[in-house]
Amino acid sequence: MLRILQLKLNLNHKTEDLKKKAAKLLGIREEDIRELRPVKCSLDARKKEDIHYSYVCEIELCNPGLENKLLKRIKPQLLIRAERIRYQHAATGTKPLLHRPVIIGAGPAGLFCAYRLALEGYQPLLLEQGAEITERTKAVEKFWSTGELDLSTNVQFGEGGAGTFSDGKLNTMVKETSGRISYMLETFVAFGAPAEITYKNKPHIGTDCLRDVITNLRREICRLGGEVRFHSKVTDFLIEQNKITGVKLEEEIIPCEVVVLAIGHSARDTFSVLKKHKVPMSKKAFAVGVRIEHKQETIDRAQYGTAAGKLPAADYKLTHTAANGRGVYSFCMCPGGFVVNASSEEERLTVNGMSNHARNERNANSALIVTVTPEDFGNDTQDVLAGVEFQRRLEHAAYVAGNGKIPIQLYGDLLNHRPSVTIGEIIPNTKGQYQLTSLEKCLPAFITETLLEGIPAFDRKIPGFASEEAVLLGVEARTSSPVRIERGEELMSVVEGLYPCGEGAGYAGGITSAAVDGIRVSEKITERYRAMR
Repeated sequence: MLRILQLKLNLNHKTEDLKKKAAKLLGIREEDIRELRPVKCSLDARKKEDIHYSYVCEIELCNPGLENKLLKRIKPQLLIRAERIRYQHAATGTKPLLHRPVIIGAGPAGLFCAYRLALEGYQPLLLEQGAEITERTKAVEKFWSTGELDLSTNVQFGEGGAGTFSDGKLNTMVKETSGRISYMLETFVAFGAPAEITYKNKPHIGTDCLRDVITNLRREICRLGGEVRFHSKVTDFLIEQNKITGVKLEEEIIPCEVVVLAIGHSARDTFSVLKKHKVPMSKKAFAVGVRIEHKQETIDRAQYGTAAGKLPAADYKLTHTAANGRGVYSFCMCPGGFVVNASSEEERLTVNGMSNHARNERNANSALIVTVTPEDFGNDTQDVLAGVEFQRRLEHAAYVAGNGKIPIQLYGDLLNHRPSVTIGEIIPNTKGQYQLTSLEKCLPAFITETLLEGIPAFDRKIPGFASEEAVLLGVEARTSSPVRIERGEELMSVVEGLYPCGEGAGYAGGITSAAVDGIRVSEKITERYRAMR
């Protein structure tokens, strides 16, 4: 099979134009091409006068003998020989299981781990403390409209995990070497996601579409012999002779020899239980900051020039190293989206970003976050959960500053160290009420200082970014887990049968990497244990 590395097409191209362009580039007839499959598509806007789409495509010819001739004639920068990486894994474990594997958490890590185990006949039991997606959506929308928080079912907890109320972004820094990423994307498509996610450079599903995909995936897990239980909060672990023997719910004990901890980055109560049992964990660096909103048209003009309005909503990725040595960067950028109240604890408030598939809301938003390390966590830095308490302090300060609503401040007011009292031309687009205030009430001085240096630096890349009317919303405190649950080469804790997994365990950062880690953990389980029959 051949791979064409550069197929340049104009902004108005159609799907069938790919084959015509490929044939012209290779100097062959369209009929000579048996199959052409795009594997990557990106919008190249580096030159505003020449914005175009750039494709990488796999191509199979009707006459395989023609391949060598083309490889000799065409530069390797344009054409190479390539083999499609296909995901393959078979269960080879021999150790008997007396009970089915238990997976805690129905986010992407837990769902994909359960799906793979179900496919291999392991009949997994997936436990989720929150509600299934329809009930969860109602609870979240009620919270956004009334402020009435459900502690077990909210933006952080429930079917689909925290990513359900986000952009459904699937881009990742993880390199494709095993076929797991392609397999994950193809699985999403099989359960209802748009086919374009398999080749778009920055694929996203959108929170509206993602809900249907998750429901379909859960139903397939059950059809294959797995079980999914909602409103099933794990309150403790049974450990004997350094082996997991069961999990305890509020009114039930479930015996098991395998437990997958796919608990998400906000499972603070579970972190505390693990600490009680002396399960090895370590503090880790993460990042905190604010969300920033601009008009989407401002970002479009900066990124596309005169082509703005003719292309999908523009995004950006920005980084800067401040004079104090700290990194400040954009994170989880949501074109045409909302800023959402993503709280999960009483009298604590954190925000996140969310977009629907269409990305057609009036504002663009992104987290602007600053790196924090264990040395920043406070006096009790020896405590493995010091990062959790650091997050909680910021979230409580945000709750107080906003009187229970999302605290917001215009950039110009933060720059001049004064509270905001009026909104400018950028109307906040939020899920949940907001209140004008000063974000300096809820951010450490070093974070404010770093943001105030970073925003003008970003303006040099995106004109208008440092508009004094840009809206800042706080606090963004849950960018990643503040702890890592230690595991060895077999992806197992020192507690036999306990498998830390995904973002909450400190091994992923987003939907794709979490799902891939769930697949990896399922592999290790099936390589060690034999399925129950």
